[in-house]
Amino acid sequence: MTFVPSPHVTQNWALTKPSAHGRRGIVVSQAASAAEAGIAILDAGGNAVDAAVATALALAAVEPWNSGLGGIGFALVHRAGEPRAEVVDFGPVAPRGLNPSAFRLTGRMKQDLFSWPEVEGDSNIHGPLSFAIPSSAAGYAHMHAAWGRLPLAEVIEPSIALAKRGLPQDWFTTLKVASSAAVLRRYPESARIYLPDGLPPVAPYQGKSCFFRLGALTETLEQLGRAGLRDLYEGEVAQAVIADVKDMGGVLSAEDLRSCQARVLPALQYEWRGHTLQLAGGLTAAPTMVRVLEQMAPVQIGAEPDADWYLAFTRAMKAAYAERLAGLGEADPVVAETCTSHLTVCDQDGTMVAMTTTLLSSMGSRVVLPRSGILMNNGVMWFDPRPNQPNSIGGGKRPLTNMSPIILREADRPWIAAGGSGGRRILAAVTQMMAFVTDFGMSLEQAAHHPRVDVSDPDYVSADMRLGSEIIDVLGSDGRVEVVERSVMPINFACPNAIISNSDGSRIGISDVASPWSAALAQE
Repeated sequence: MTFVPSPHVTQNWALTKPSAHGRRGIVVSQAASAAEAGIAILDAGGNAVDAAVATALALAAVEPWNSGLGGIGFALVHRAGEPRAEVVDFGPVAPRGLNPSAFRLTGRMKQDLFSWPEVEGDSNIHGPLSFAIPSSAAGYAHMHAAWGRLPLAEVIEPSIALAKRGLPQDWFTTLKVASSAAVLRRYPESARIYLPDGLPPVAPYQGKSCFFRLGALTETLEQLGRAGLRDLYEGEVAQAVIADVKDMGGVLSAEDLRSCQARVLPALQYEWRGHTLQLAGGLTAAPTMVRVLEQMAPVQIGAEPDADWYLAFTRAMKAAYAERLAGLGEADPVVAETCTSHLTVCDQDGTMVAMTTTLLSSMGSRVVLPRSGILMNNGVMWFDPRPNQPNSIGGGKRPLTNMSPIILREADRPWIAAGGSGGRRILAAVTQMMAFVTDFGMSLEQAAHHPRVDVSDPDYVSADMRLGSEIIDVLGSDGRVEVVERSVMPINFACPNAIISNSDGSRIGISDVASPWSAALAQE
């Protein structure tokens, strides 16, 4: 007898995720406790913008590997009664003093995270030279000042409570910390917080999860609540940040922080299946999504996505990515583990917010600043370390990113808000989620649970093993296909979430099926 083992799967179970239904507000987040913070703000009389800011601030305490005060992002805000959405751009900008000569090439290619040439000491990936200007709080500050309803002290209160409680010490925390432990241990405050006794925190074998504090984060959030979010750029928190960066040999300056402002732009618009798709535009995945949809427009739609539809979609994705890389320069590294967070909010008036924030890599730069407890991004990794390239490292420059929040509207009313985390994988996930609903009439629950493909590179396709042999064989006849499972780790697909707000007043939200902490919550 010759025994041939079947392919190994990490999760021999069926993943499902509950949706949230209601006629008032809904908040969806990759961490349930952050969604609870948003719901609390809605219950206190806040609007969708207040709730989105509260949820984002809470993520600093409960999803530190993905987003926080040291991050960047983009938000789409479609206020009830307004004809179109606005983009709040708080995307990555390099510090003005960033010197390309500081990033010396080894002559090798980096294969473990992305396809850039390797830099000595990986200083573009982690450490103080990898910091882009942390603009998340600037984005939140602008949104709250322009459109919020509650005072900031109330909006920030849930994040302070969560920071005082601490990060859950469960198996998922162990997994996320262990994935970055080899680099976290290089930075004293990061190691002190996340690697007690030199090892990742471990969940109790039995009983309830414990919690641990994230350094000085609580005190920083309290200071921001008293002085305002701009304190991170112009006040005591800014002074603490710059002092730590100087001690570490970084180049982020006080002027970089003082000049950090969010930009507000009209949303990019594209007509799709009788609706208007609103996108962040600019240096996001939005232009590439439009190219995919242009190619998909003439494809015949059946009762459900079949082999022909998936084949057409993967071809459109490959072509669009080839154009993206050729037309926008080599400004889009193939990142295997970009760790981002997306949240979606709708309030009882119908205002919708789709916000994507990120530290770029899991745990960003892996550097926690000791005076403030802020975990900094590693946005410099978005730049090409080679000189004289379209997206070479340079002071004050903006790189191309993969974030793609969307809001689909009916006439002037926002209908679907969505987005996802997962680097290059975001585009395929968000586009398929939208197509499943608009093209095939799936419910949001069906769309969230339906198997997907991923095309993050022009050369191959990742296919969910649940698609079945007929679809996978057809895709394989057109090029390389990697059959993978949808699991917590490896992370083979992006993590989308969405809310639908129907014209009859009913709302439904759902979070990513494979994310263990994620949740969609509705006001009662």
